[in-house]
Amino acid sequence: MSPRIVLVGVPGSGKTTVGELLAQRLGVQFRDTDRDIEALQGRSISDIFIDSGEPAFRELEKQAVARALVEHDGVLSLGGGAILDVDTRTLLMAQPTVWLQVSASKGAHRVGLDVPRPVLLGNVRGRLSALLTERGPLYDEVASTTINTDSVEPAAVVDLIVDWLAGQQHE
Repeated sequence: MSPRIVLVGVPGSGKTTVGELLAQRLGVQFRDTDRDIEALQGRSISDIFIDSGEPAFRELEKQAVARALVEHDGVLSLGGGAILDVDTRTLLMAQPTVWLQVSASKGAHRVGLDVPRPVLLGNVRGRLSALLTERGPLYDEVASTTINTDSVEPAAVVDLIVDWLAGQQHE
């Protein structure tokens, strides 16, 4: 078993919104590895970062992604930093992975300025810009296709992914 589709991207790219709509459209389940981690740990991602540190969180994330890739056959959304791990990137290269790309300004607008996301503390737009610079090549490395979500409504992004999936089935 493996996911029908995996969504990657920085915070504010639309992974959860698009993922839930896409799962509904495809008639499959939606799963988010950040939610998996929170449920397993019984605390928020922010609390894990504060109490245990980012390296401990990244290890939990690596395990959650590996588990979800073999357990889940629907739409899977990964936390924005999941692609930092080389083993995770290797696993993703064998999956139909969509990079939901977003600019720092649009992503900051979507997540807002008062968000409990540890990687965005401080200057949200500046942090997103730095994340895009750091992670962009890694998203590109694992992506089967890339969709820029800046000026596209979530339902239209879903249409683009469904069209891409249909094209993949005919190859």
